[in-house]
Amino acid sequence: MKSMTGYGRATAVLGASTLTVQVSSVNRKALDLTISLPEEWDGLETEVGEQVRRFATRGKVHVAMELSTGERPDEVSWDQAAIDDALSRLASLAAARGVAFQPTPELLWQIANSTRRSRAVPPAADARPEALAALGKALHAFAIMRAKEGEALLIDFLARVGTLRRHVDLVAARAPLVTPAYRENLLKRLREAGLELDIDDERVLREIALFADRCDISEELTRFRSHLDQFSALLKTEGEVGRKAEFILQELAREAHTMGSKANDLSISRNVIELKNELEKVKEQIANVE
Repeated sequence: MKSMTGYGRATAVLGASTLTVQVSSVNRKALDLTISLPEEWDGLETEVGEQVRRFATRGKVHVAMELSTGERPDEVSWDQAAIDDALSRLASLAAARGVAFQPTPELLWQIANSTRRSRAVPPAADARPEALAALGKALHAFAIMRAKEGEALLIDFLARVGTLRRHVDLVAARAPLVTPAYRENLLKRLREAGLELDIDDERVLREIALFADRCDISEELTRFRSHLDQFSALLKTEGEVGRKAEFILQELAREAHTMGSKANDLSISRNVIELKNELEKVKEQIANVE
């Protein structure tokens, strides 16, 4: 079992720059992947997406690749040849059109800064091996964190399954006593009303039979236990379990609701309330499972 919450980070050296790769995720019903890369590396986005999908099938996953040069603001390295070439081209263009050309400080800054940026970000083809390797390391750390959180969730789920079993066992133990209790109360009320009817009277038997049919929850108990067994087994399987678990929880909630509606018994109703409360807690947690 894996949680949909995770984080992984890795770094790599690219020439004079440091590449930092971060992968993070939170819960989401489907895979919602966003990728942030240097503009010059847009061509790597498809490969990055393919690599991420090997590690995550659900969740809102964000991948960020950032380059830092480590330079202080006063440590700017200009590409003088590139600046001279750009100015020469602009001067030639201005002369061809009979326009006076006098570079301004703003123009010089734009030209110099653009050449520095282009040198700081290596081409995608050159950066690809190191970038994808760093992504792999970040994804590995990301997967480890999701697995550890998944283990914690599994322990919590198994404890809650035990609680659900205890309550459903109490319901099952009480269910056969409901009809006899109703029969005794019915006869007591009849005697108190001065109606001395024999227990074998056809009208009494018919009323008791109708009540027993209305409050019979044996089928619901069987289905609830079957669904609970499926849920418990699913928790221990590999791969994606979240969607199927959500469906089984819906079925468990439906059976619990029907038991509460039909039982007509205070003790059963109290245990059904506990079942519903516990199922709601499991439902909230299963939303974090891949």
